[in-house]
Amino acid sequence: MNAGVTSLTAVMAKTDLGGEAYVAQYGEEEYVELVAAYSLYVGVASIVMALIGFGKLAQKAPTAVKTGFKWGCELGVLSSALPNGLYAFGSTLKANVATSVFGDVVKTVKGVVPGATGVSGVCNILYAVTNPQTWDVVAALLFISCTLFVMKGKAYLPKSLPPGSEVVLATAAATVFSVYYGYEGGIVGEIPTLDSDAGLSFGPIKIPIEVMDIKGLLNVPIAERCFGGSMVKLFITAAIFSAINFLSIVGIASGFESDNNVSWSAPRELIAQGVSNIAAGAVGSAPVSGSMSRSLVSRMTGATSKLGCIITALLWIYMMPYMSVMSPTPKAALSAVIVSAVVKNVVMPKKLLALKGTDFIVGVGTAATTAITSPTLGFGAGMVMYIVISVVAGKDSKKKVA
Repeated sequence: MNAGVTSLTAVMAKTDLGGEAYVAQYGEEEYVELVAAYSLYVGVASIVMALIGFGKLAQKAPTAVKTGFKWGCELGVLSSALPNGLYAFGSTLKANVATSVFGDVVKTVKGVVPGATGVSGVCNILYAVTNPQTWDVVAALLFISCTLFVMKGKAYLPKSLPPGSEVVLATAAATVFSVYYGYEGGIVGEIPTLDSDAGLSFGPIKIPIEVMDIKGLLNVPIAERCFGGSMVKLFITAAIFSAINFLSIVGIASGFESDNNVSWSAPRELIAQGVSNIAAGAVGSAPVSGSMSRSLVSRMTGATSKLGCIITALLWIYMMPYMSVMSPTPKAALSAVIVSAVVKNVVMPKKLLALKGTDFIVGVGTAATTAITSPTLGFGAGMVMYIVISVVAGKDSKKKVA
């Protein structure tokens, strides 16, 4: 799978640390150190949880729950891509939804379940699909044409081209269009770069990253400023963060296992999550997790091996100085790549529909709860549904025997 900072980890970290208030009081530079320090604690918590058996517990989740959880996460991926796909700017869709009946639905659901972040995405999809007259013509044409090309182009391209060429060609064509025709919608924008002398040097090899002072990060007053001075509260929050983080990995790995027969180990993946977050803290990154959208795109292009993941990571690092070439790339084209990886399974969830009896009820319930509320609540609700239904079914079978 592919890992990195995801929308879920970014939002959770910002919430846990009181991001906006912290920046206003202490400044952005100190907030970067705070976030990096939090990544370290999340990494340590992940490794500790793996050693005490949390990973094995998560891996034993029922198939119905994992299937529903995966579909709910994929719908979340789709909802995050649509705003920049059908509209020149994602904020346009959000503003339209806020003033519609769907906005009232969002307010009602969040009034009952404050943590229901997914309902906004679901309502975004419903509004966009039912109000095509609000789409931006140019953005929508870019989005739809790129999506179709990525999904169908492989059949028409020369067989000699490597897997994933359709993704590169679609993105490149959209970038050329943006440059030569002055596309006025949302684009990637300026990409930060390091100074030419910055980075780590290993003989002739230079890695364009900066490593933070690890000892200094351990002295960042994160407990005092964000958790009432309690280290216990800090570690508990980091452990909860790690558990929620791991649910995304469970969904991705379980999906790959059932769809592509790729076996996985929960303890290994949880330890890997921990090591990844420690590395993230060392370079000043927010906490990371497995990314559903990036993993699905990797699978779509055929890059599913361990070596493929390593090469992807190295390319992210080494290509950074040259990524300004993508600054004018329309977000509509990038959204198309993401949507092309998930739309088939969202529209026709074969694994979910194949469930029978009570498993179908649990799977659909988990999927709906995950999509409408959040991955954490969805997975928890699915487990509760499974346990309750299993207990009730067990009592009924005993009555029949009697």
